[in-house]
Order: sequence, then C-alpha cells, then structure tokens
Amino acid sequence: MNERRERLVSYVEKARKIIFEGEDFLWKHPETGFTEWESHRYLKEKWESFGLKVIEAGDIPGFYADIDTGRPGPTLCIMGELDALDIANHPCSVNGKNHSCGHCAQGAAMLGVVAGLTQERSLEGLSGRIRLMMTPAEELIQLSFREKLRQNGTIHFYGGKQEFMYRGFFDGVDLCLMAHTGAEYEQYDFGCSYTGNGFLTKTVTYHGRSAHAAGAPHNGVNAEYAAMLGINACNALRETFRDGEHIRLHPVMQGIDTAVNIIPNKATLETYVRAASIDAITRENKKIDRALAGAAVSLGAGMEIHDRPGYAPELHFKPFMQLVERCCIELSGEEKVNFRYDGHGNGSSDFGDLTSVMPGVQFRAYGAVGTAHGTDYYVKDVEKACVRSAMAQVIVADELLREGAAAAKEIIETYEPRFGSIREYMDFMDSAMTSDRDAVIYNDDGTVTVRL
Repeated sequence: MNERRERLVSYVEKARKIIFEGEDFLWKHPETGFTEWESHRYLKEKWESFGLKVIEAGDIPGFYADIDTGRPGPTLCIMGELDALDIANHPCSVNGKNHSCGHCAQGAAMLGVVAGLTQERSLEGLSGRIRLMMTPAEELIQLSFREKLRQNGTIHFYGGKQEFMYRGFFDGVDLCLMAHTGAEYEQYDFGCSYTGNGFLTKTVTYHGRSAHAAGAPHNGVNAEYAAMLGINACNALRETFRDGEHIRLHPVMQGIDTAVNIIPNKATLETYVRAASIDAITRENKKIDRALAGAAVSLGAGMEIHDRPGYAPELHFKPFMQLVERCCIELSGEEKVNFRYDGHGNGSSDFGDLTSVMPGVQFRAYGAVGTAHGTDYYVKDVEKACVRSAMAQVIVADELLREGAAAAKEIIETYEPRFGSIREYMDFMDSAMTSDRDAVIYNDDGTVTVRL
C-alpha cells in the first residue's frame, strides 16, 4: 500500500469511535423503507460535522453530498442504505423491526467513507467528483404501504435507488459503488458475486361471495380456497422453470378478514417473480398469471392483478469487479478476499437498477453472523463490517479517480448497459413491468374472459 493509500486508511482509522457509535445507534433504531427519519437525521448531522453540504430528498428519507476534486473527470457515487426489516421475532427487534439485513453497518461504514474523503489531503491526485449518498427503502416490503405512497404521488417507484433515479439524483453519475454487509463467510473480509436476480412484484386479489359457512356454503364462493389453489397451481409450474435462469417464486397469503363461520369473500396474495434476466421474469410472469387465473375460474371467483416494477437483475462489469477485488486484496490480503466470477445471488437489490444504466459493483463486507433476514442475524465484527468496509471503499475511489481518473474512464467507455439512459430504463419499467387489470371476468352469456 503506497503512502497516499496509507493516509486515506489512517483517516478512516481515526474515525473508529464515530463508526462504532453509528453502528450501535442504527442497530437500536431500525426503521422500514420510506420511514427512516431518525436514521436520516442522525447520519445527516454526522455528515455535516465533516463539512459536507447535504442535499435531502425532502418528502422521503435519504440524502446525498458531493465532493469535488477541483479537476475535471467522471462522477463516482458511493452509497449506503438506511432501511431495516419487519421481523418482530428477532430478539433485538424494536417496534417489530430489526437490521437483520445489515444496513446498520452500511450506514456506519459510510461515516468512515465520509471521514476518509473529507480531510485536507484526501483528494490529492484525484480527478472528477464523488457523490456520497444514503438511500432509503432497499428492502422491497410492505407493498400496500408503498402503493399508497405511489398513489398519492409521494413516490413513483417502490425502491429507494429507483426513486432517486426518478428524482434525478443519479443524473450526471457515471459509475457507482456500494459495500453490503455479509454473513455468508466469516473467514473472509470481502467477497462478491458476478450477477444477481431481478424481480417483479405482484399483488393478486381473489374475489368470492360471502355465505354462512355451515348453513348455506353452496351460496358462497370461497376466495381463500381460490388463493390456496392459485398457490398450488404456481407450485406445479416449478418443474417448468429453466435451469440456469434462477427463477424464484415465493407467494405469501395476507390475513383473511372474516369470522370462522363465514365463507371468505376476499383473499390477497403478494409475491415476487424473480429471475436472472428481465426476459425470464416477463416470460415466467405470464405463466404464473395463467395458473393464478385458472384457479379463480375453477371456483368461480373473480381475480385482479397488480404488477409493479421490482428490481432489475444485477450485473457487475468484470473489469470494474476486478479493480475492486485488487483493492480489497491490497487492504486485507488475497486469502481474505473471495470474488466469484461464476457466482450468482438469488436475492435482489435495487443496485441492479443502477447497473442497468451504468457500471457498478456491490461487494460484500463480512462481519455479520447468522442467517440474513433471520432471527439469529447480528453484526459480530464491527471492525470488519464497518471500519474495513470504509477503508476498502475509499481505496477503490482512489484507484478509480487517480491519474486523471484513467481507470474510471476506461470502465465507463467500455461498459455496455442494458438501457441507454435512465429515462429509457424508467420508460421500460413503467410499460413492461406495470399492470393493473381484472384478470377474470364472468360474462352474462355464461362465458368467462381471462385477461393475461
């Protein structure tokens, strides 16, 4: 590690106390997507204490701040995430929520990134601009709440980075970087997979007819049974999913709001349709719609479908990923770094939406233990998950933007995104991934219309 890198690392090292305090505060104050106001205020105040001018989103949590080197060049965005999960049975849950996603460590690590890049000599030899950002609502949960926000005009997209793209916060950004907390490999400091799944969100409501469950069940149409049959029909499709496309379907039935002696007249399912490519998502979604509608018809129930954009599949540009890997090895040694160029993650992130329009790498900073999104998850090694994460990120920024930002420019020039612009991406999501329709309609002549 050269003298400049050692200096950057030392800046992060000196911020260890504020990093540890930040992780502890965020762990104890978990908030779900688009409600992360306490975390927002805490981190904003800390960022401002380093002299940054913070630009807030306003009506939703999240903010960014720019650091200009004073020399022309590309713009690199480094970001962390604010939100937690609904997981009331976690032993450390607060108000039913917990950071069993690890985002508390990301927010704390960003304090180290801020410390590393705001000192007097931090930007020596660098060109371009660094946009530091805290984004809300990465965990795409609470679909009905987010749909209400969308309907009242507060948000356009369910995901925080998507919404920030829509609001123009990524305009002028050329490439992006993020370190996500990981628990998969306790023996490593850093890791990364080459690709990750994208998905579409789906809300399906079956409509039946209420009746006395014992006295006159023949007068009713059981919407709950239709929903259960729809789930089973989707399960029967699993053997048709193609190997290598990483298709995942996990429907959840929402609560049935009726008494035990009443035939349920309404039942709602929420699910994602995940896959490694947008083409696979849209193709399998049609098959799933057909199965769900067939279940409704078999019981004489009505059905409506509401599809919304989830996240685009994540693709790490190999040269960029290799650059990040070299920086991680420089910090921790080769034996502590696990970058898998044949690796695929079946989970999803709105970071994939960014890689649809610009080169980006989301790598893992380990230090958590337990099962991600599980009741046994917590950050065990704050040093690794937060301090060393911040060190790695500032080293990557230095590598990208040194020598006239030569490395960043080469990555930008050779990357071929799926969409030519953020506008093109948004238009696609609004058209191909958004739909509202009554899928099963009973006609007066006894026929049934199914709209797929």
